[in-house]
Amino acid sequence: MSDTSVLARKWRPKSFAQLAGQEHVVRALGNALTQNRLHHAYLFTGTRGVGKTTIARIFAKSLNCLTGITATPCGVCSACTEIDSGRFVDLIELDAASNTQVDNMRELLEGALYAPTSGRFKVYIIDEVHMLSKSAFNAMLKTLEEPPAHVKFILATTDPQKIPVTVLSRCLQFNLKQLPPALIVAHLQHVLAQEHIEFEIGALNLVARAAQGSMRDALSLTDQAIAFSMGKIEEAAMRSMLGAIDQRYLFDLLHALHGQDGAAMLNVADNMSQRSISFDTALQDMASLLHRIALAQTVPGAIADDEPEKLRLLELAACFAPEEIQLYYQIAIHGRNDIELAPDEYAGFTMTLLRMLAFAPSSQPLQSAQTGAPRVVVSQPVKTVSAPVSVPAPVSVPAPVSAPAPVSAPAPAPMPLVAPVSIPGVDADAPPDWSRLLGQLNVQGMAQQLAKHCVLESVTEGQVVLRLAQEHKHLQTKMATDNLQNALSDYFARPVKLSVVLGKTAVATPAKIEHETRQAKQQQASESIAQDAFVIDAQSELDASLVSESIKSIK
Repeated sequence: MSDTSVLARKWRPKSFAQLAGQEHVVRALGNALTQNRLHHAYLFTGTRGVGKTTIARIFAKSLNCLTGITATPCGVCSACTEIDSGRFVDLIELDAASNTQVDNMRELLEGALYAPTSGRFKVYIIDEVHMLSKSAFNAMLKTLEEPPAHVKFILATTDPQKIPVTVLSRCLQFNLKQLPPALIVAHLQHVLAQEHIEFEIGALNLVARAAQGSMRDALSLTDQAIAFSMGKIEEAAMRSMLGAIDQRYLFDLLHALHGQDGAAMLNVADNMSQRSISFDTALQDMASLLHRIALAQTVPGAIADDEPEKLRLLELAACFAPEEIQLYYQIAIHGRNDIELAPDEYAGFTMTLLRMLAFAPSSQPLQSAQTGAPRVVVSQPVKTVSAPVSVPAPVSVPAPVSAPAPVSAPAPAPMPLVAPVSIPGVDADAPPDWSRLLGQLNVQGMAQQLAKHCVLESVTEGQVVLRLAQEHKHLQTKMATDNLQNALSDYFARPVKLSVVLGKTAVATPAKIEHETRQAKQQQASESIAQDAFVIDAQSELDASLVSESIKSIK
């Protein structure tokens, strides 16, 4: 680096134009300075490292610049340079965390009575003002109410709720927002380019995520990363330095959750325990991952192209229904709140996973280990099936099952079994109904999603060809293709080679059929509610309105 000083100090903004973010505060202060409509007390609130003290110092320069009161201080006059170096006699900075007593405040306020020594205004910056004692606030109150014309107070705090309302009412309050990760990454790219330091964009994404909206924390972590990785910031080194949870754990958990595989989920949790990974942090990262999956489902463009896990996010977005992601997100954040009440972190974490498993909307009972009964695979989730699905139990089956062939969910009309791919009985020119065949395959997870977004192109001797639309090509992973091929081989009772070709699908895929079925049922439910006599009377008598988004089909 060209300078031995730390990045957070070296790259601290010296003008409003250099600030990253906080445009709403900069605009308000800039207009007040331009129009010379100045208040005597300002309060800046926000979490650590978002620019409260930095903006206060820039504002002090704007008030005392020798060119006049301006939103664009020159930065070269004696007042500006002395403020930048911390030597300006009329800028008094007080750390309220170290000076909480009333005597400190009285001494400060006594000095406020005297005119500025060299500047236009005497500016008091009181950081962490919420730490002042009640008597210190009372001592400051009178001066805040009727301050001398040459005095400006700038208060900063991370906890405004602890400030008395009598003080709040005498200040102009500005709430500084946490900086978005994309803005932090862009600023770090600029800083590192100026410092001539090589970096990987994935590493900067990790830094921005770990900084949690604080630019100062981001720059401090970047300093640490430069030292840790010997001058080149790499993603692998950053993961090691931050102790970040390898996202593969979280993806494995969600894949197992989609497959209703409780044993696999507990196995991942045991793996994490052996590696001493914080389960509280794991739940936080899981909630963050579920949030990004929800974004990928609703606004795919919100996922940046340089997002390291974009492909995996899109795969999971195709696996789950949006309402499932919302449910798991709520369970994750509540699980994190409850983890302190659990017997230990492992118990709290695994209980959260089991809760997700218990409330998962799918209906795929696990195979019985004692009886070896064949697994019953339901072609659609219960919420999209028009007739209730009851899983046969050994004591309730009226007639014995004649063969251990794959059993499909009850349907209005039974589908004849497709013949084995020897393929006697299968006409290659008229292949079977892929949607109904898929309902009889023992396939789940990513393989099921791949199958649902394909159409059956052809069935020939020992080979099945599926066609997949170009926009769903991310589903064509090797694992998903191999699992689907194995399921077809098991079903046809002989080896089958599966080929998936990309191209436009002329007929509706099973996924599209499911979506249209859900929409039709939702439309039917909405019409049924809208025509209900009780609802009509309630609207008329109570002047009520029907919230269409609240109507859900439960049949």
